[in-house]
Amino acid sequence: MTRALGLDFGTTNTVLATVAEGDRSAAPILFPFEGETVDALRSALCFWKDESHAPPTIEAEAGPWAIQHYIDDPADCRFLQSMKTFSASPHFQNAWLYARKYRFEDLLRVFIERLRAHGGERLTNLPPRIVVGRPVTFAGASPDAELAMTRYRAALTGFGFTEILFVYEPVAAAFAFARSLRRDARVLVADFGGGTTDFSIMNFTVRRGVVGAEPLGHGGVGVAGDTFDYRIINHVVLPRLGKGTKFRSMGKTLDLPQGVFASFGRWNQLSVLKSSEEFRDLKQTLRYCVEPEKVGRFIDLVEDDQGYPLYKAVSAAKARLSKAEETDFVFPPLGVDFRATIRRADFETWIADDLARVEAALDDTLARASLAPASIDKVFLTGGTSFVPAVRRLFERRFGADRLESGDELLSIANGLALIGERDDAAAWATS
Repeated sequence: MTRALGLDFGTTNTVLATVAEGDRSAAPILFPFEGETVDALRSALCFWKDESHAPPTIEAEAGPWAIQHYIDDPADCRFLQSMKTFSASPHFQNAWLYARKYRFEDLLRVFIERLRAHGGERLTNLPPRIVVGRPVTFAGASPDAELAMTRYRAALTGFGFTEILFVYEPVAAAFAFARSLRRDARVLVADFGGGTTDFSIMNFTVRRGVVGAEPLGHGGVGVAGDTFDYRIINHVVLPRLGKGTKFRSMGKTLDLPQGVFASFGRWNQLSVLKSSEEFRDLKQTLRYCVEPEKVGRFIDLVEDDQGYPLYKAVSAAKARLSKAEETDFVFPPLGVDFRATIRRADFETWIADDLARVEAALDDTLARASLAPASIDKVFLTGGTSFVPAVRRLFERRFGADRLESGDELLSIANGLALIGERDDAAAWATS
């Protein structure tokens, strides 16, 4: 019987993994969805009120089933994504959904419950140990890592686990990568998630096929895929929706408050934007706006719950820029005549400051380990944002292309967590 469940609850995707009996290799749990099987599930929740019951009940779905319900009936549900961004925020107390209060731990518990319901036999009888990935540096302003861990524990309590361990996500990715090593190596893992970029440096030894590991240093920064998405929205989408325009008040022409536009470009804030005070204020200001057609379009997008379709369109454009020098961005809710060409060179200019922060965190990680780039044998890049050419060039410049490796970008963390969970010394790899 497997000893542990690996849980990679990511800002964008979630993967569950176990170690198969017999060959002791880690593999993700597969979920059936629309005649296929999926391993990386979108970290999303959808809530709706079922009026067929008396009294009405609040129902929920997670992952692709949440997305399916949202697409089928967007006007009659509440859709949440990028929830992990709230996990370490002391400012996030709860979300009100259909007059019911949900703390972060409540949302995560519902998410896990729904995945378990869809997981079939492999999630019916859970193993005694769960190993959960955590970023080295949580996203958000003034993140509280201990608060996040407390919330995670509260969410997972009640599922029957006798041991809950937290392991740095890049450490887990390093363990997954180390299975391919045939000789000793000092490895830097760079994990690019949706909310954070994390680094871990490990010394791996290989003795008679058994891999030993020693951690040398960790680091990270709250910049990753969602940040890059925001740069596209800020430069391509928001100017068409009224950002930077003005309104008239008491004989003066003033700038529209920018906070509501920034919230629209942050995937984790979309779910609460419609009910926010700043959005209500914007609607009341509409008749005084200098360019009401733009602001009116923004209000319509929010009220019509177009956040997720926009997220898909922006993410797809970013992915295309990893393969092409330019791409057309089309999003019909912005207007039938709207079409923007995004050049990779412009995109790289927009994210230049973000990449500088990533490189500074990399330098800090190396300094903490008292290591120079030349002393690193292998660099393992994982996570979807590792495909961005500017990101890869950064590491090629620092370490050389011949030392870079990648693979299993969405699965390596969960597989590594499961592998750690099977070890007798699993607790030694845990952090608070």
